[in-house]
Amino acid sequence: MKIAVCHNLAAPVPVRGENHDRVAEQGSAEEAAEVAAALASLGHHPVIVPFGADPAVFLEQLNATGSELIFNLCEGLWGDSHLELHATALLELTGLPVTGSGPLTLGLTQDKLRTKELLLANGLNTPRYLLAPYGRPLAAEAGLHYPLIVKPRSEDASHGISDASVVDDLPALQAQIAYVHRSYRQDALVEEFIDGREINVAILGNGKEATVLPLSEIRFDRAQIRPIVSYAGKWLEGTPGWVGTTASCPAELTEAEAAAIRAVALAAFRIMGCRDYARVDIRLRDGIPWILEVNANPDISADVGLARSAAAAGFAYPTLIGHIIDAAWRRTEK
Repeated sequence: MKIAVCHNLAAPVPVRGENHDRVAEQGSAEEAAEVAAALASLGHHPVIVPFGADPAVFLEQLNATGSELIFNLCEGLWGDSHLELHATALLELTGLPVTGSGPLTLGLTQDKLRTKELLLANGLNTPRYLLAPYGRPLAAEAGLHYPLIVKPRSEDASHGISDASVVDDLPALQAQIAYVHRSYRQDALVEEFIDGREINVAILGNGKEATVLPLSEIRFDRAQIRPIVSYAGKWLEGTPGWVGTTASCPAELTEAEAAAIRAVALAAFRIMGCRDYARVDIRLRDGIPWILEVNANPDISADVGLARSAAAAGFAYPTLIGHIIDAAWRRTEK
């Protein structure tokens, strides 16, 4: 099968945030190369099509490939992650099967506030929160209990998350909200910090066939200032956050804990309308799973979380990529 592997190019300068935020964007080309190699090993004919600043040029290049399916790795458009849903909508307008979640789900899951509202409306646990609207200082914590964590409302890949994101008093909270407003030019989401075990839940498939892969735990070195997956811990190799953040898969959990986590993650996957594959990030405290994030179309590079869970399930990397292709193809055939 001819398959177009589409990914976004990094812009010369970041649209928002810090200069080092481009490191996450630059990884998309490597991810595309790994996916293409996996597809080739399965007998497919992949063509990498980068999405730059000009959608018309991109569509012309995409059409010229004569592809039968699109493997979507676009996480934004020319440095703007907020355009991820638009890039995917453009792909779907071609009429070809497209891997991963659709535009609506990508828009909802990137908006942390809307995600939390949907989870709560469906009876799922997520940390208590408040919103600090862009440009408006916060006068009080509105009944939340410290420590709190401050995040940009609509970013992914841990953009804007550092040790300073977890705060213990009002002055630190106000300073971190001001940082998010200034650097990311958007609302800040303030949550009660759940001090517990962090579990990544990888899910593969659709409908009744959706399967939870072996659970993975993020372990934090005791020397870390805060037990969080910061941007540095995820992307900046050699930093204390990177060195002090490791994964253990499969996670050592009781069967009751694992069953509760799997049930909650599958419910979140379905509520948010995820397709083909996703990752749900959970904190486990006193046996209760608290949903932190629902990641539609997460990173599927060969050395990261979803691929790690697939390997623990006995899937070689090309097999994982093949499962995603099969899930997308079967879904669009119905």
